[in-house]
Order: sequence, then C-alpha cells, then structure tokens
Amino acid sequence: MKSSYLETIALIERLHRQCMELVKAELDRTGVRDLNAVQAMILFNVGESELSVGELTQRGFYLGSNVSYNVKKMVENGYLLQQRSPHDKRATHLRCSDKGLAICKSLDKLFAGQAEALAGGGVDSTVLSTTNDALHRVEGYWASARLGGRSFTSAA
Repeated sequence: MKSSYLETIALIERLHRQCMELVKAELDRTGVRDLNAVQAMILFNVGESELSVGELTQRGFYLGSNVSYNVKKMVENGYLLQQRSPHDKRATHLRCSDKGLAICKSLDKLFAGQAEALAGGGVDSTVLSTTNDALHRVEGYWASARLGGRSFTSAA
C-alpha cells in the first residue's frame, strides 16, 4: 500500500507540472508573454464570475500570498478588473477583463481538445470519474489529517 500511495503522490505532482507546461505552451503559441501558467489558471477559475481574493483562494487552492501577487500583476497587465466592495472596504472583487476572458476561452478550447483526445485514447469519462473519486478520497483524508482529525502515523 505504501508504494502505491507514494506513486500516487509523485504522479499528482508530475501531472500538475505537465498540465502547467501545456498551459504555458498554449500561452506561447498564442503570443501571450505577460502571463504565466499559474496566472492563466487563476483567470480560468475566475471565468465569468466575480470573486473576492478569499473566494479565489478557496476555490483554486492557491496560497494567499501568491494569489495577491498574481492578482496584482494581472490587474497591472489588464487581465483582471478589481474594485472595492461597497459593503466591506477591506475586500476587493475581481472579474476578468475582455483580455482575461480571451485567455479563459483559449484554455477552455485547449481543455476541450485534450478531453476529446483522451477519450479517443481510451481514457473516457468513466475512467476519469473513477480516478476523480479516488483522488477526492485522498484529498479528504489529507484535509482531515491536516486539521487534526486523523493521525499521520499509525499507532506503534
């Protein structure tokens, strides 16, 4: 079990890195030089919604300081629009500009093409659903363990 668990952890890390490389390749292909892959994924997660930085952090599982830095850069480069909340002056709301929405559409098209190619290669929605279920269980365990609900080590 331990070797399978360690293989899963390593595979998750590699898959994330490869996904970011594919996103970066798409940005390069479309001539986008002022945006990195993480920022593009933040835009994709915002999409047509309006979110606070806190909601974005919760939704995308980004580290708060990294989100703040990336949001600042995307506002400066015209990908995100930011405005203060009328109800809470400490909070700001974010939404994609037209430039940011163009990135979202580009990534949506990329991901749709990848999903179609996967299905053609024998990885259909049933396989992905089973994989997602297992990964959600691992995620739930990690969240529970992190919050003190479960021990990281077994009793001796």
